[in-house]
Amino acid sequence: MAIYAIWNNKGGVGKSYLTFQVACEYARQNPGKKVLVVDMCPQANSSSMLLGGMVEGETRLNAIHSQTRRVTISGYLEDRIASPYQSPGTGSTYLTQVNNYNPAVPDNLFLVVGDEQLETQASRVANATRPGPQEAWRIVHLWVADLIEDILTHWNHEDSCVFIDCNPSFSIYTELALSAAERLLIPFSADGSSKRAVKAVLSLVYGVRRLPTDPLSEFVINNNQFRMRVPEIYMYIGNRLTQMNNSSASAFKTVVDEIGDEVWGVWQTKPNVFCLHPNGAPAPTNKRTFKAMFQYEVNDANTASVVSGARGVPISVLPSGRANVAGKSIVVNQSQLDKQVPNIQRLVRNIE
Repeated sequence: MAIYAIWNNKGGVGKSYLTFQVACEYARQNPGKKVLVVDMCPQANSSSMLLGGMVEGETRLNAIHSQTRRVTISGYLEDRIASPYQSPGTGSTYLTQVNNYNPAVPDNLFLVVGDEQLETQASRVANATRPGPQEAWRIVHLWVADLIEDILTHWNHEDSCVFIDCNPSFSIYTELALSAAERLLIPFSADGSSKRAVKAVLSLVYGVRRLPTDPLSEFVINNNQFRMRVPEIYMYIGNRLTQMNNSSASAFKTVVDEIGDEVWGVWQTKPNVFCLHPNGAPAPTNKRTFKAMFQYEVNDANTASVVSGARGVPISVLPSGRANVAGKSIVVNQSQLDKQVPNIQRLVRNIE
């Protein structure tokens, strides 16, 4: 069993789309495992896609949010705000079996539904870290870990895999998500702001500093103080990369290489923050073997990507041909599927 956080300190890199595709494909490739998605993003985009896309999924999401008992991540956090330092053990009651809403998704995929109320809860969650018992910060930052443990206990610790979709901002609920995760997937797009965002990830979570005088984040300081686990870097993923012509391909490659160099530099000084894979693989000894282990690229499938997310149909089972999206007929070409489906399938085969 492994717990993956999917996070970059930047919006627009396709983080929720990647969560949707990877979780569905992992569940499809591993029918004997239970797969859990914990949606820690207030926009709840991965929940919307999993529940059926931008029309049906949004309708189902709104219905779940409208229930008297809010069976969402915010509902669970309300339990924890009421009992901040003693777990109520209610995590498994916030599970949603996705296939009950969206038959395109494998029946071994489960979801803790995202919720916009995370934003309004953030200050109350942060307030629970102070004042309180001496280890209040540590206890509060383990709330999502407690949620996952409740669910795994409910499943009798059957073979499983967990994916946490994180919000781009480094907010308190993002910190809780990262504190629960064992491994980190870092999606990025091929632009300069993605490069800055990857640098921010390395700084905020792992304390990588440009200069010795640069301040450490409170998250790093408190993690060191309480000897908390941080997720090990498992993979950085160029997501939905588009290469339209030779000049744009060259520009994309330059940015991807620069991001790779940034992460490679961290490997050289802090190899302990990386997760070697597959299990038992030798440590990389040069940039080429490092890239082969830790870098991955996913091609953009253009219209097929849009249709997949909008209809809540995983791209690996999305048929070519005409598709109805919000009342409009859109053509999905097989060539578009051929761009991305093998990428996603290979990516997931590399996730243990």
